[in-house]
Amino acid sequence: MEKDRVQRYADSLEKTIQNNYHYLKQTVEDFQGLCLLVTPERNVPPEIVIDIREMYKEIRNRFAEIKAIQQLLQGRYRQYYHRDPLRDKEILEFGFVVKNGYSKFEYTLMQKQAQEKSRAMEKKKGFRIDQKRAPCQWFRSKENQVTFVRNLRTLKELDYESPPDHVGEERREIFQDLRSLTLFVFSGEGRLLDDLQSKIRWREHDIVERYGGNELHGVLTHLREVSPLELEKTIQQFMESRGFSELKCLLLPVRSQKEIEGDILGLIKKTLQEMKKGEVKTISI
Repeated sequence: MEKDRVQRYADSLEKTIQNNYHYLKQTVEDFQGLCLLVTPERNVPPEIVIDIREMYKEIRNRFAEIKAIQQLLQGRYRQYYHRDPLRDKEILEFGFVVKNGYSKFEYTLMQKQAQEKSRAMEKKKGFRIDQKRAPCQWFRSKENQVTFVRNLRTLKELDYESPPDHVGEERREIFQDLRSLTLFVFSGEGRLLDDLQSKIRWREHDIVERYGGNELHGVLTHLREVSPLELEKTIQQFMESRGFSELKCLLLPVRSQKEIEGDILGLIKKTLQEMKKGEVKTISI
C-alpha cells in the first residue's frame, strides 16, 4: 500500500516535468521570435520588451522546477523514476536557445540605449552651439526680438537718413560700413523707468522694452559713426537734467551680429551690480 502511494507521488512529479516540457516546447519558439524583433534599427514598443522579460521569468521558473523535481526523483525516488534521455536533451537545448536569445535581447537594448544617449548628447551639443551662435535674447517680447535680429542682419540695408546723393560712391560705402547699433540698459526704480520711457523721443528704428521690474532694454540704430564717449555724455546730461540721476545706464556698441552671439545677460547683470547710481558706462563685448 505504501509502495503504491509512493509510486503515485513519483508519477505526479513526473507528470509535472512533462507539463513543463510541453510548456517550454510551445513557448520557446515564440520567445525566440519576440527577441528577434528587437534590433538597434527598429523602434520596439515597450509592451514587447515587458512581454519578453515576463516570458523569460516564467521560462526560468519552469526550468528551475524541472531541475528541482529531477534531483528529487533521482535521489529519494530513484527506483520509481524512469528518465527520458530524448526529453532531457530537448529541455537542455531549450535552455541554450532561451539563454542565447535573451542575452542578445539585453545586449541589443544596451546598444539602443547607447545610441539614444549618443543622439541626445549630439542634440544637446548642437543646441549649445546654436545657443552660442544665436543673438542674445535681448528682448522678452517675441516681436521686438524678431525686429532686433532682423536689424542685426540688415544693418547695411536700413533706409532712414540715407547719405546725401552728392556724396561720392567711395564716401557712400564708408557711410554704409559705419552703420551700427547700440544696446542700452537703464536700471533702477520702476517708477523712474516708467517716467523715463515716456519722456524720451524714440526714432523710427529704435526699439525699447520694459525688461522686468527694474530694467529698461533698448536698441539705438545709428547710420553714422557715433563716439561712445559722446553718447555717454549726451545720456549723462539727459539723466542729470531730467531728474534720473538715481538710475544706471549701460551701453554696448554693436557693429555685427557676431559680437552678441550667445548669452551676454550675465555680463550685463554683473556690470550693473558694480555700477553706482547715476553712472553711465560703455562696455565692449
